[in-house]
Amino acid sequence: MHTILIPASGLYLCVMRLLIFISICLFGVSTLGVAQSSKKKKKETGTTQQPSSVDPYYPKQSYQPKEKKASGKVTYDARDKFYDRMEQVAKAHRKAEKELSKPQYSDPTYFGHKRPPKRRPPHKMKYCKECGIRH
Repeated sequence: MHTILIPASGLYLCVMRLLIFISICLFGVSTLGVAQSSKKKKKETGTTQQPSSVDPYYPKQSYQPKEKKASGKVTYDARDKFYDRMEQVAKAHRKAEKELSKPQYSDPTYFGHKRPPKRRPPHKMKYCKECGIRH
């Protein structure tokens, strides 16, 4: 059996490399530990500062129904509120229908424009960025 003899200078280099590797690993671990603890501190201090576009302030809203007064009378509040909502929805539908009856939406010659596009001869037609058609 042969034994491998390492010269003294080679052994010294191996030990030095090992020490350098261990010191780099320890430095990296300690740096990561400090970095993680500083992130937590930043988040904690960030909530007490003024709101910004990165961390806006949203007020807490409670979505609980309003308390009603106890009375012996029969009330029709729920039915009245329902009818009010139905009237609002019907009004919105009428308004949308009135808007869609405009020639801008109903006439196919408008191609989605507010006014009908200008008719040009074929050699003068321009490409329209709005509808993607030459006219």
